[in-house]
Amino acid sequence: MQQDDDLITRARTWLAEDPDPDTRAELAALLDAEDLAALENRFAGTLQFGTAGLRGEMGAGPMRMNRSVVIRAAAGLAAYLKAQGHADGLVVIGYDARHKSADFARDTAAVMTGAGLRAAVLPRPLPTPVLAYAIRHLGAVAGVEVTASHNPPRDNGYKVYLGDGSQIVPPADVEIATEIAAVGPLTGVPRPESGWEILGEDVLAAYLTRTDAVLSAGSPRTARAVYTAMHGVGTSVLTAAFARAGFPEPVLVAEQADPDPAFPTVAFPNPEEPGAMDLAFATARRSNPDLIIANDPDADRCAVAVPDASADGGWRMLRGDEVGALLAAHLVDRGATGVFAESIVSSSLLGRIADKAGLGHEETLTGFKWIARVDGLRYGYEEALGYCVDPEGVRDKDGITAALLIAELASVLKEKGRTLLDLLDDLALEHGLHATDQLSVRVEDLTVIANAMRRLRETPPTTLAGLPVTAAEDLSQGTASLPPTDGLRYHLTGARVIVRPSGTEPKLKCYLEVVLPVSSAAELPKARTKATELLAGIKRDLSTATGI
Repeated sequence: MQQDDDLITRARTWLAEDPDPDTRAELAALLDAEDLAALENRFAGTLQFGTAGLRGEMGAGPMRMNRSVVIRAAAGLAAYLKAQGHADGLVVIGYDARHKSADFARDTAAVMTGAGLRAAVLPRPLPTPVLAYAIRHLGAVAGVEVTASHNPPRDNGYKVYLGDGSQIVPPADVEIATEIAAVGPLTGVPRPESGWEILGEDVLAAYLTRTDAVLSAGSPRTARAVYTAMHGVGTSVLTAAFARAGFPEPVLVAEQADPDPAFPTVAFPNPEEPGAMDLAFATARRSNPDLIIANDPDADRCAVAVPDASADGGWRMLRGDEVGALLAAHLVDRGATGVFAESIVSSSLLGRIADKAGLGHEETLTGFKWIARVDGLRYGYEEALGYCVDPEGVRDKDGITAALLIAELASVLKEKGRTLLDLLDDLALEHGLHATDQLSVRVEDLTVIANAMRRLRETPPTTLAGLPVTAAEDLSQGTASLPPTDGLRYHLTGARVIVRPSGTEPKLKCYLEVVLPVSSAAELPKARTKATELLAGIKRDLSTATGI
């Protein structure tokens, strides 16, 4: 068939210019086996340059993450930067410890150098926030971080920042994608063997010096923590930051402390995933710390767990919204000024905290590429464990500085004989109980997500868990304060639901919030039970409404 012949021709053309012996061998084996289904899967299109860049499964072909795709992405980025007047600008490149990350970083440096730009590569695998910091610290015109964050081991990614230290947003992403599409054969992309700079440890030292600014001078530093890097790159940087600040040395989850691209102890290297924190809980039960801190593999996210006698195993993970509210309350107590910002899928509690303190409050689309651009930003967070607590240093989420700040708060409370859970109770009494949850469905076939969104648009729910839907918004139309995005928002009596496809994973995500007034501490247990029941009911009815 002509179609099969075209597929094989495209695969052979790709094979001829693939610079990586591993993916060449993979593709050659598929061609020899005449595995047309596998070839079609790899050549059905091109990996799309989307949320801040590229992310996908590693392997051969244009639908996978590989050196050929990265070289094209780098060439497109270089062309974009030159078109913007940055012909001799500096591009800083960082990378995590995943398979091929160092290769992708080196290819990017070579392409930038060949295009006439200056390139500097971080000295070793380091947290993403170190790269975000280095861009502004070094006066770069752009930055690239090779990471797939908390995705499965088979994935890798390519995150792009511009000179303001924030991830790219439209129209830059579309303009860069256009330049990538215009790149011809790889033989036409100059890639010298040298000419770029390998940065020294001084850039990390400058970042660590900056982390000191997160804490209040003279604040208590007594909280004891168990820490897991989730097989990522956070251990050395977080422990150095804690030592500088004077906190007790964290007890490491030994099995997950060192970088390992296979992530052998977890199904998904994401603290939010079931089972991912089991080793941390076991370590905590042996060492009795005040809290558990976890980073994701590139250490831009921060998870927190606390002792809770009522929880299975005696420890409870705090939701991202709970940590977001705790950090906000701590900053208010310290006299913070400026604007508090969050993504639309995060809890409305932040707005109430900001309003009560007389501070500005903004909602943005999901992603720190939007949060970091809020005028006058002092603090930003989103429910997926991302917190920006030092926007002048890192205009992105930063799991290291967030860990420092939550440890300071735990220490302040500890000195008063109180806990993070006590402060959450205070916030519920002051602003109402804000309970959040998420219905997240991972799929193999992306059409399942498209069909679910279409079904909701054609037949929107009128009630969820017995609560009437008072307003339904199709966010693809945009709002007075938000640009268009693929999402749906439902307002209910005492609740809110947002449904959207994930921008980085094959998931449909539904974000749920229930708000209940509470007049006394004695009412809190009953209110929490009711909120749990309502959230479960909303999940159930939403599953029915989406058909998945």
